[in-house]
Amino acid sequence: MKTVEARVRVRYAETDQMGVVYHANYLVWMEVGRVEYWRAAGLRYRDMEQEDGILLVVAEVNCRYRAPALYDEEVVIRTSIGEANARMIRFEYELVSEDGGRVLATGHTKHVFCGRDRKPAKCPVKYHAILGIA
Repeated sequence: MKTVEARVRVRYAETDQMGVVYHANYLVWMEVGRVEYWRAAGLRYRDMEQEDGILLVVAEVNCRYRAPALYDEEVVIRTSIGEANARMIRFEYELVSEDGGRVLATGHTKHVFCGRDRKPAKCPVKYHAILGIA
C-alpha cells in the first residue's frame, strides 16, 4: 500500500472570520486520511480495538502550514505510512487543493500501539504485512 487519497470540502464552520481554515482542523483532516488509509488496506480501526484490544495512542503530531485552505475549497488528503514496526506507526500526510494542486500543509502523526490498559503493546502479527511491518 503506497498512498491513499481522501477528500473533504471546507465547511464554513471550519473557517475563521477571514474565510481561512482554522489550524486545528488540519489535524482532524489527517485523522480522516488515516481512517481512509485503514479502509483502503481492508481494515477497520474499530475492529482492531474491539477484536484485538489494540489502541493507537498519539505520541507525536507535526503540521507544516504552506498555504491557506479556504471556505468551500476541496482538499485532497494524501496519506501514507512513513515508518512502522511492532511498537509504533508513523503516518505521513500531504494536504493539497483539488483546484490546482497547491500544497496546503504537510505533516505526520506518530502512534504507539497500546492495550486496553493504555500501556504499550505489540501490534498483532496478522496486521504486519498490511502495515509494512517487517
